[in-house]
Amino acid sequence: MERDTYYMQLALEEAKEAEKAGEVPVGAVIVGESGKILGRGFNNPVQSHDPTAHAEIVALRKAALLLKNYRLPGSILYVTLEPCLMCWGAIYHARVKRVVFGASEEKYSAGVSELLARGSFKFNHRVEIIGGVMAQECGEILRRFFEKKR
Repeated sequence: MERDTYYMQLALEEAKEAEKAGEVPVGAVIVGESGKILGRGFNNPVQSHDPTAHAEIVALRKAALLLKNYRLPGSILYVTLEPCLMCWGAIYHARVKRVVFGASEEKYSAGVSELLARGSFKFNHRVEIIGGVMAQECGEILRRFFEKKR
């Protein structure tokens, strides 16, 4: 758990970068089996004019470029907010081994993580899913961001 907290803290640093840029503050870090950081990313769809530029996708792209492979077996993705359905598709396609997220997403993920964890879908790859790591800190940055917007 100590390792998860360390990498989630790095993902929170990425979320703060998104916040500085005026984007929804979500950050992600993808780590290889050895513990080496393969990619980092933060939400950037507004400034990049790219609806797929979620933190998870940005980090996955960087990791794939580093490894020169779109498959990332054995990797662990740390993300401050539960992934959306689009990001889950990319996570499965990349063969990420484990996803660790902070805050739960009630609106856009709508229980997808729970269904995936139960094996409700017939995929040929399984992803270990751990939620709630530093959930309070990960949720707080989002609450502050949206309070300022209102």
